[in-house]
Amino acid sequence: MQSSMFARSGETISRLGFGGMGLNGIFGQQDDAAMIRSLVYALENGINFIDTARVYGRSEELIGKALKEWSGEKPFIATKAAASAPPHSLPGAGFHFPLDVQSTYPPGSIRASVEQSLQAMDIETLDLLQLHVYWPQWDAVDYWMEELLRLKEEGKVRYLGVSLPDHRHDHAISLVRAGVIDSVQTIVNIFDSVALDCLVPICQENQVAVIARVILDEGGLTGFLKEDTAIPESDYRYNYFDCQPRSVYLDKVNRLCQYIPQYASSLTELAIKFVLKDPGVTVAISSMQVLEYAVENIAACDKEALPDELFELIKIRERWIRHFYHARRHL
Repeated sequence: MQSSMFARSGETISRLGFGGMGLNGIFGQQDDAAMIRSLVYALENGINFIDTARVYGRSEELIGKALKEWSGEKPFIATKAAASAPPHSLPGAGFHFPLDVQSTYPPGSIRASVEQSLQAMDIETLDLLQLHVYWPQWDAVDYWMEELLRLKEEGKVRYLGVSLPDHRHDHAISLVRAGVIDSVQTIVNIFDSVALDCLVPICQENQVAVIARVILDEGGLTGFLKEDTAIPESDYRYNYFDCQPRSVYLDKVNRLCQYIPQYASSLTELAIKFVLKDPGVTVAISSMQVLEYAVENIAACDKEALPDELFELIKIRERWIRHFYHARRHL
């Protein structure tokens, strides 16, 4: 398993991390015991970074149960403080267009979220606390940062970070340069590699960890999607691949087949190797609540890296600027 140093901590973490969003059944219901077994398998095979969030339903609870079954060294656990948003006429309020910080994180709400996370996972300290949403205009108000720093002083949280809500990777640059956070979580994948142009190099310069998410584009980069694939409304990905005619998305995915099998044995492997190629990506998280996914994703980390020239070619040639996260909410 590839490893990297987390920010300025001197601590080593696996470059592939276990994404806990899928433990909520958001990508389809799974048996609890099977999901716990998948997480334990990941820990047994070199993964020591787990990312979850207070709003991921039972995810934290299941992580806590898995930790009780795991007899090895405690993994690095990251979660996100729950953001609240008042009712709004348009979906995505607070995440895909801004609300003020007082509405999103009222005073005391970050602390309450942390206490709930610690209780759910039955642990005493969070290795990393991230704001689940952050907007740069919040920097003019300081109570929320004071709340984060106080939690760190009290030992409830070891490191602080923010998670960016969508494709606008430059939102966190001011925080990164201010030296007040330890990590930034953002979208990085073959289709959306823009963060590698701007945010990631600045994080490297300031020794801030980069947590890459959506590395498989919600599964689209695994090849699972077909023209007739039905995605139920209860699935988080409902509408995601249909913001344009689905054939447009499938054509983009099919273009990647030209690199198979010469540079990767599968689309999944190609996608994971692409994200891990850039040394500025500290850890890439993937939903591995299904054991089959965990086996395939972990195996990809041990394969030969993509050649430099091919990586640069894919980064430019296969980049696809679109905004599915926002668009799908208004179909």
